[in-house]
Amino acid sequence: MMSNNTYYDQLPPQYYYGTDNGEEGEEEMPATEKDLAEDAPWKKIQQNTFTRWCNEHLKCINKRINDLQKDLSDGLKLIGLLEVLSQKHMYRKYHARPNFRQMKLENVSVALEFLEREHIKLVSIGWLAACDP
Repeated sequence: MMSNNTYYDQLPPQYYYGTDNGEEGEEEMPATEKDLAEDAPWKKIQQNTFTRWCNEHLKCINKRINDLQKDLSDGLKLIGLLEVLSQKHMYRKYHARPNFRQMKLENVSVALEFLEREHIKLVSIGWLAACDP
């Protein structure tokens, strides 16, 4: 017997959760979309692990990260982390008290330029793009 829901008829079973029993209601996300969702459990685990790792290094300069997106957005803690890890100072001056968005973006640019000059390549860092306030 054919279902009247052609969406599920076209997809193999491993790509969606739930059953097609003809009930009206909210459709569940395909499995791949659930893995990529903002609140996916593995993302939260990685975020917490990275936050703890950052805080372990930042405690020697008396700084702490609570929310990665918010706390790295002005570039100051990112610069601090890079200086601690590399044991070098930034090549350019940065804004110690960034009040405006432009100042914050310049600080992040200083950090990224530092990584480039140190020949450090960044890969798989989708979270960094989210740091833009």
